Amino acid sequence: MAPLYLIKTSLSQLAIKLFNNGKGIIPSNRKGVFLTLFFAIFTTVTGVGIVVPLLPVYANELGATGIYVGMIFGSFSISRIFLLPVFGRLSDQKGRKPFIVAGLAAYTLISFAFIFSKNIETLIILRFIQGAGSAMIMPVVQAYVGEITPEGSEGYSMGLFNLSMFLSLSLGPLIGGGIKDIWSLDAAFICMGVLSCIGLLLCIFFLPPVFEENTKTSKTKIVPWSNLLKDKGIISLFVFRYAYTACIGVIWCFLPIFADTEFGLSGSLIGVLVMLGVFVSGFLSLPMGYVADRANKDLMIIFGGTLSTIGMLLPFFASSFYDLVIAVSIFGIGGGISMPAIMAYAVIKGDAKKAMGSVISILTVAHSMGMLTGSIVAGLAMDYLNLRLSFPCGTIIMILGTFIFWILTDKRSYIKK
Repeated sequence: MAPLYLIKTSLSQLAIKLFNNGKGIIPSNRKGVFLTLFFAIFTTVTGVGIVVPLLPVYANELGATGIYVGMIFGSFSISRIFLLPVFGRLSDQKGRKPFIVAGLAAYTLISFAFIFSKNIETLIILRFIQGAGSAMIMPVVQAYVGEITPEGSEGYSMGLFNLSMFLSLSLGPLIGGGIKDIWSLDAAFICMGVLSCIGLLLCIFFLPPVFEENTKTSKTKIVPWSNLLKDKGIISLFVFRYAYTACIGVIWCFLPIFADTEFGLSGSLIGVLVMLGVFVSGFLSLPMGYVADRANKDLMIIFGGTLSTIGMLLPFFASSFYDLVIAVSIFGIGGGISMPAIMAYAVIKGDAKKAMGSVISILTVAHSMGMLTGSIVAGLAMDYLNLRLSFPCGTIIMILGTFIFWILTDKRSYIKK
């Protein structure tokens, strides 16, 4: 028990440094929960980030066409689309910890199973199961964070928490490219499994039992889905999140292949490219979350969407590695400005509806649908048109998503202080 005590003490000390800033962003009795979720997601997503940029190249080496590469990523999203609302709603009723622990356990087992996948069909099946595990983790964890966030600090709190995902997604591809170059892809799968296991152990030992969670929604009447799905604000968040994630799907699936076939970049440089956009978004998530609590969230989202549109189009004109660096950086800046405002809105809506898990799961469904659409559309463009045309396809989706969000917003809010 000594090692566990030392870990818990370290987490508490870091919590004091992060949160004792005079503002009480997270209540003192919930700082340990926040830090546990932060580091559990950080380790787990780092493991996933190690492997994700390598899968398209690995599938391409196995002879996968563009549509099959899209299916490898799309199968992950398909299982999430159907299961996210189920687990989000159940976590509102039954508590958060059981779903988080079960999802992390599934992630750990599937990570090691990837070592034995030697054909495209197996990759698709494993990604489908991994998506089911993810459906039990991400919306439930984000709902948990939303529950312990005081009113008026939604943007800062979610921006701080999202650092765990952005930083891990930044670190993962960079590590993954190096592991593949030095050792092998199997070593990357092993790293993913070990890191997922660390996240699982953190949640098992340091998250409180269900009866101590005190979720705001567990003792209230469950809000009907029709009430949530007719809300214009939730619809606007869904559409924008869908469009932005569709572009991420295009980048994650086809930027590695594009960089490999067009420019002959190494695994390490491909990892840098995939990492860079996510790193920029993560770097901005905390200051932009702070701004989102004080500025007009609608304008932040529209401005961020515009920048992401530009960044999505630039790879079509790229002629060097540095052109790709500029493109993914601009795309990342757009996400870093818009996503904290989106998540702050989601927490506000979830609190107002007394259905935090359900609202967050709706946005996560948008995320999964976007990844599926982006990967499939770009795969079709690669097979029947040209690999470069995958990126303008994402540009069109981003333009439409930003425009629809603008249509659904209250224009009078633009002139409010």
